[in-house]
Amino acid sequence: MSKAVFSGDVIVSGGGLAGLTLALALHRAGLAVAVVDALALDARTAPAFDGRASALAYTSWRVLEAVGAADHLQPHARRIEDILVVDSRPLDGLKRGGPGPDQLHFDRREIHPEDDGEPLGWMAENRHTRLALARAADTAGLTVFAPARVTGMEDLGARARVTLDDGRMLEAAMVAACDGKASPLREQAVIRTFGRRYNQDALVLTVEHERDHQGVAYEVFMPAGPFAILPLPGKRSSLVWTERTAAAHALETMDEAGFQEALEARFGDFLGAVRPVSQRWRYPLGLRMAERFHAPRLALVGDAARAIHPIAGQGFNLGIRDAAALADGVVEAKRAGLDIGSEAVLGRYDRWRRTDSAALALGTDAINALFANDHAMIRTVRGLGLSMVDRIPAARRFFMRTAGGETGDLPALLRGEPLSL
Repeated sequence: MSKAVFSGDVIVSGGGLAGLTLALALHRAGLAVAVVDALALDARTAPAFDGRASALAYTSWRVLEAVGAADHLQPHARRIEDILVVDSRPLDGLKRGGPGPDQLHFDRREIHPEDDGEPLGWMAENRHTRLALARAADTAGLTVFAPARVTGMEDLGARARVTLDDGRMLEAAMVAACDGKASPLREQAVIRTFGRRYNQDALVLTVEHERDHQGVAYEVFMPAGPFAILPLPGKRSSLVWTERTAAAHALETMDEAGFQEALEARFGDFLGAVRPVSQRWRYPLGLRMAERFHAPRLALVGDAARAIHPIAGQGFNLGIRDAAALADGVVEAKRAGLDIGSEAVLGRYDRWRRTDSAALALGTDAINALFANDHAMIRTVRGLGLSMVDRIPAARRFFMRTAGGETGDLPALLRGEPLSL
């Protein structure tokens, strides 16, 4: 049998956002880590690869600071100072003067009152976040096998072995599956998933507008789905325009003049003239969750564990929280001289993350259903609910801290505390 080309503590399968975050956290703590990714770096950071931008909660930014990526990302990121949640209807748009009366305003100064305090989060295009993590990995000297694919994993009892598509073998105490929604390692471990496909697609693009957004993010709920305007550096915003699948396809394939007209009708002119400055990407939406987040010597992280509706902007943040929780447990076990790939360690991670994930998945599913109902009585109740929360400071602070990932049992990295053996 061939000798393993890597023998260490952890193998991370998947070099995306969650995978590199986890690998860097473990590597910087002193563990021997290898990353396997199917794509070369230049493919993942190309502008055409992924048009999405992600909202990074303030606790997620702490993790990026801890793994050495935040300094690389900050020049390409924008602070989110305020979030405005609006209940609207298709013909309302965002008319001159801004959103309508049924709204909920979150102001970061309510939880971070200092002038230079933490924002509610940061917005950055995914390609810039990937590049920042890749530069941090290069600076740290992280071991990376790319382009390469994991074709199989074998439980050796006290170790795990993975085989790459070129025949090379790697061994470690555990493997982290950060290999996406269709995770091959999850399938090999026969971990079932449950969920459903929404009749919704998200159209994603970047726009430029005449006026400065002042770091305000807008979440406008329409019957077909949310219309999110998310601040990017300069006078630019990332749009996540959710529509029924057929309508989203029509928007994606519309000619430039027709799309400009549709954009102006939906966006309004509260930020002045607006125009697209990127291509359009369309992503199908659904809810999918693994029945368990671990198997012998294997942990599911990020989209391999669950995929939820982007209605609350929590997708990447969940992956970061997975990485922080798994790193926390693994480093603690390693420090104590325990088997980091044992059922005790991975089972604790599973229970920790699956509970939070289930609550958020059900919550986003319920919110999507509630705001999709355009019945007059439901609209009235929604408006009353938004107004009530908007008038109760304690409720606003609770929702801001929950969205920021600062509730419950926090891993050290989310508290801004570094990990070390």
